[in-house]
Amino acid sequence: MIKVINSERLSYRLMNEEDAQLLFELDQDPAVMKYINGGKMTTMKEVEDVMLPRMASYTDPEKGWGLWAVFTLGENEFIGWVLVRPMDFFSSERNDQDIELGWRFKQSSWGKGYATEAAKSVLDALQKSAQYLQFTALALPENTASINIMKKLGMQFIKTDLHEDPLGDMEVDYYQLNKLSS
Repeated sequence: MIKVINSERLSYRLMNEEDAQLLFELDQDPAVMKYINGGKMTTMKEVEDVMLPRMASYTDPEKGWGLWAVFTLGENEFIGWVLVRPMDFFSSERNDQDIELGWRFKQSSWGKGYATEAAKSVLDALQKSAQYLQFTALALPENTASINIMKKLGMQFIKTDLHEDPLGDMEVDYYQLNKLSS
């Protein structure tokens, strides 16, 4: 089982259906949702009917897949999550050796390096697994904050292409990191 150990300022745990309220709260800021759906807030019904079943479909604690909740050490405040799932999970092109990383954080935590710290901690835990060959992240080209995190993780720009998803297709930039050899 993959475990993400506490980093300097943060702790982590896999999310589950009991985290509906945390997912809902995170998505109530139009600035947080700007590059996800144009700034539309998620309703609790969407969390329950779409997000939770979707998260359950790819969560696998043995492999480290799921949404890793991120909390501040000390205050134990939920500030966001890091996504881990196979690339193209919701398509016929699913690739279990290429892991998609993503993140979403409360605006109050922006600019403090939390997202980079959390993504690096999750990536470090995953890199110890022999089954993954590469890690990929994607973002709208104008989402420079997310792209900067990708670069800080050592990811390289691969392409701009259509990302197909049942929730909506988007033209995004793909960044990728090959597994570090041990």
